Order: sequence, then structure tokens, then C-alpha cells
Amino acid sequence: MFAGALGAPGLFLISFLDSSVLTFRVINDLLLIELSMQHPARMPLYAFMASLGSVLGCTLLYFIARKGGEAYFRRKAGARAEAIRHWVERNGFGGMLLAAMLPPPTPFKFFVFAAGVFEVPLGSYVSAISLSRLIRYFGVGYLAVKYGSDALPFLARHKVGVVIFLAAFIAVSYFASRWILRERPKAFVKK
Repeated sequence: MFAGALGAPGLFLISFLDSSVLTFRVINDLLLIELSMQHPARMPLYAFMASLGSVLGCTLLYFIARKGGEAYFRRKAGARAEAIRHWVERNGFGGMLLAAMLPPPTPFKFFVFAAGVFEVPLGSYVSAISLSRLIRYFGVGYLAVKYGSDALPFLARHKVGVVIFLAAFIAVSYFASRWILRERPKAFVKK
């Protein structure tokens, strides 16, 4: 594969394209695993480049969605449009974090597009995507280095534990974001 031969820049490119205008499904994960197994010392670079490419690709799609509008979103999302809109508007940071952590074949791009259409604050959006992608790609890279070709079977054997851990992490992140982003009373200003 051409991108694999490019190493970290190729992984960045695949992640950017996958998160924006094209879909490669799990190619970026597999490429990260392969590169990390071949060059374990470079795993942090590979995980960072995959994360950065994905965050920038998602951000491009977010801005396209802000320009493209709700009609396009509803046409592409179909029957799921209303549920996705409600989820994004109601959950903001936590909703994007959770959606970004879910594995394929979750229709993540619909959530990204909805965030732009329904104007989730850019800072909250980028923070959620960044956090989720860093966790995902550093986790995948770590498992690839630690377990080598046994990384995917390890995840399959321990899927319940992994899901429980991720659910707990997402819940803590969500409640922390709600607390941090809560509306505070405005200070009394004397004139």
C-alpha cells in the first residue's frame, strides 16, 4: 500500500481523507497497527499523526456542514437524521466524544456533519474529537506494540472489559464536561 510506504505522513493522509471526504473504514487502524509493529519506537508518532489527520479531516467536514446546511444532512442521514440531531444538540461535547469512540460501522460522519449543521461550538467539538482520537489511536498503537499480531485477538477476547472501561471513561468525561461547561452566574458589575 502506497500510504504504508510513506509511514507517518501516509497515515496522516489516510486518516485525514477517511475523516473528511472519503471513507476507508478500518484502513487507518490496520495501517497504524502494521507500522507500530514494524517500528515500535515510532508508535507515538504514528498515533499522533493518525489523530491529527483525523481531527483535521473531521474539522474540514464540520466546516463543510456549516456551509452545506440542514437539508443536505437530512438527505444523507435519512431516517436517523432526527435522532442524530437530537443527540448532538442535547449532548454536545459528551455526545461527540462518545460517537467518536464507537467502532466502525458506526455512521460517525453523520455525527460530525450534524455538529457543523447544528453549530456545536467549535472548541467543544475539536476537544471531543481530539480526546477520543488520541485515546483510540494511542490505545491501538500501544496494543500493537505490546501484543504484536495478537492485538486484535486480545481485544476480541476482552471485549466486555474494554467496553466497560470505555463506557466508564466516557461517563466520567461527560459529567466532567457538564460540570466544567455549566452556566455560571454572572458576576455583579457596579457602574
